Amino acid sequence: MGWIGAIVIGAVAGWLAGILMKGRGFGLLGNIVVGILGGFVGGFVLPMVGLQATGLIGGIINGTIGAVVLLFVIGLLKKKKA
Repeated sequence: MGWIGAIVIGAVAGWLAGILMKGRGFGLLGNIVVGILGGFVGGFVLPMVGLQATGLIGGIINGTIGAVVLLFVIGLLKKKKA
């Protein structure tokens, strides 16, 4: 898919994760980063539980799930510091 595809999928996944996590998004650039990192997290976590997502929609689902997990962990770390 290439870099542009990863950025677009990351942006959509990060945006969806921000909505699902009740406003825990980080703005457009932050959401792109969280979505791309979420794609890696989702790509690691989903096969461990026996799920596999492929293609454009699968990439968005994969990235969104990973980004939600990432935002949840970031939220926990922020609470510990506060």
